[in-house]
Amino acid sequence: MKVIELYILRRTLAIFVAALAWVLVIVWTTQVLNRLDLVTTSGQSAATFFTVAALALPAVIPIVIPFAIGLAVAQTLATMNSDSELVVISAAGGPRTITIRPMLLIAIIASLASFAIHNTLEPYSRQSMRHILANANADLITSVLQEGSFQRVDDGLFVQVSEHLSDGRLGGIFVVDSREEDMQLIYHAREGAAVQSDSGSILAMRDGEVQRKSGDGSVSVIRFDSYAFDLSEFTSDDGEPNLQRKDRYLTYLMNPDPDDKLYAHAPQKYRAELHKRLSEWLYPVVFALIGIAVAGDARSFREARLHPTVTTMAISLLVRWGGFYAGNEAETNPFFSFMLYAIPIGMILISGFFIVTNRVMELPTSWTERLLERLQSVGERLSRLRARFSPSSGGRA
Repeated sequence: MKVIELYILRRTLAIFVAALAWVLVIVWTTQVLNRLDLVTTSGQSAATFFTVAALALPAVIPIVIPFAIGLAVAQTLATMNSDSELVVISAAGGPRTITIRPMLLIAIIASLASFAIHNTLEPYSRQSMRHILANANADLITSVLQEGSFQRVDDGLFVQVSEHLSDGRLGGIFVVDSREEDMQLIYHAREGAAVQSDSGSILAMRDGEVQRKSGDGSVSVIRFDSYAFDLSEFTSDDGEPNLQRKDRYLTYLMNPDPDDKLYAHAPQKYRAELHKRLSEWLYPVVFALIGIAVAGDARSFREARLHPTVTTMAISLLVRWGGFYAGNEAETNPFFSFMLYAIPIGMILISGFFIVTNRVMELPTSWTERLLERLQSVGERLSRLRARFSPSSGGRA
């Protein structure tokens, strides 16, 4: 590798590591805060909390890596352009591959690392976390049925308990179940209790009613003296967790167990997860190519309406949003499984076209003008607020 390529490699790698670290800390912190109730309500130790916090990290890394790569590539090229380094390389007869090759090398390594983490380390950490949470959730009353607040037990299932009575009973039970499509069930009972049976955990409710709302808008209300709501699928007596599709290794997704109840209930979701595992590792290369297509050409920034880093991040966000949307839709519509591959591969081809033809990838002019107008408006409002509350103005408008 040439000296100039090593120079570009070091600069890009430094920005990539810095961006990855800062964004990772921010995103990871939001994930960790969701686990604070593990210590505050279930009586687990601080060591358990930090273990769960560490296990949450592998799930965040593959999401952050592509954006860190895109930011590093765009910022490196923008800085080299402003310092006239790209112009010097071009004037010296250096081909564009001198700047492109080291960046693509980092992107390819990041893609392979993302694939490895997404399909090995992340499933391991998720399974380990579920074992810890399953052991902590053996007592469902303390970990899920928290007093005075709605608790999410599963997608579309929420439980709220008004109070814990002294004799172990629960007062004021409220359950919302919208897991089935075009059907919503709302349970309300004056009292009840969480009990254990041979089949697992059961929420026994007394003196209440259930409201059933169908997709056509019809509502029916049924009163009951006693009703048992099965919670065994969410927590097991022996502390063994129920593994979801995201907790499985790639080999299992390729050949799932036909006796798996979760797979038998929603096989398309498992197929969608498999296609996501096989396609999402491409995004570091996609974002790197977007950055090169946007900022890889030697030119004056006066020609650009937006800074190349802003343009790169805006296009990358649009592409990644398309990937997330296709992933969600693929759980119910097999056609979007194809889109999971078409979006990153299509963007690779589009970015490659801009690079090969020496064209600059930019946002549409109308989008850029609207964005600049919004930014200018926000800047003017901030200036007015700053002037209004500055000491010289005495706090008066």
